Amino acid sequence: MKVLVTGAKGQLGTDLVLLLSDRGYEVYGYGREELDITNFDQVKRVIREIHPDVVIHTAAYTKVDLAESEPDQAFLINSYGTRNVAVVSEAVGAKLVYISTDYVFDGTATTPYNEFASTNPLSVYGKSKLAGEQFVRDLHSKFFIVRTSWVYGKHGNNFVKTMLKLAQERDELMVVHDQIGCPTYTVDLANCVLELIQTEKYGVYHVSNSGHCSWYEFAKAIFEEAGIKVKVNPCTTKDFPRPAPRPAYSVFDHMSLRLNGFRKMREWREALREFLRYIKEDETAK
Repeated sequence: MKVLVTGAKGQLGTDLVLLLSDRGYEVYGYGREELDITNFDQVKRVIREIHPDVVIHTAAYTKVDLAESEPDQAFLINSYGTRNVAVVSEAVGAKLVYISTDYVFDGTATTPYNEFASTNPLSVYGKSKLAGEQFVRDLHSKFFIVRTSWVYGKHGNNFVKTMLKLAQERDELMVVHDQIGCPTYTVDLANCVLELIQTEKYGVYHVSNSGHCSWYEFAKAIFEEAGIKVKVNPCTTKDFPRPAPRPAYSVFDHMSLRLNGFRKMREWREALREFLRYIKEDETAK
């Protein structure tokens, strides 16, 4: 099976390329330099040339705060870039996986969001990703929209790496406790995407590790699992104002995975433990 991955140099894209190659797939991974998704003619040429069976579209504009002052750029990449990929993937008959986000929700719910819950993004980033979802629904017939959240992994910048870095510089940190969500390890996310593409169970999926926590609880768990002594103090979102509003509660219910017979994702803390062990071994090897 031929698989084309956009955004192949990002933290999820890198893990997907590694996993798929390891499983014997013929993988074509493209970073921004090799494939500009906003250039329709280029997208058309590349996808038609390869004629993949599956396109996994991870390329995105992800600067959540900057998007507030760069809406055109966010919509150009996340919406129209996605339209370009969807149109050409449909034309060659490829299945399409679009990686979306928990930011399509406003965070006012009090129970976990399933895949049929109403969307209402608060930020430009969330709105641009939802517009991408809509293009996929409108222009493609064999799609998996995979919404994920609080993603971390070995490749690229993320919350776990930031916390570990800050722990080397300070012995006390302030972390928000009034935003609740589901951490997601890129390796687990990539494995779930791999399971999806082997089926024709198309639709929207919420994919994150099981369970939920606040950023404050996440930070505390990182230091506990890594055996680092740092004092973590809870604070509110108002204490750290940022340009883009975040959903206060974006906990996922994995209804689609459950009802379509896919495996339950492992607990977020177990995944975190494995990731920390992995980077520790990696550092020791160096």
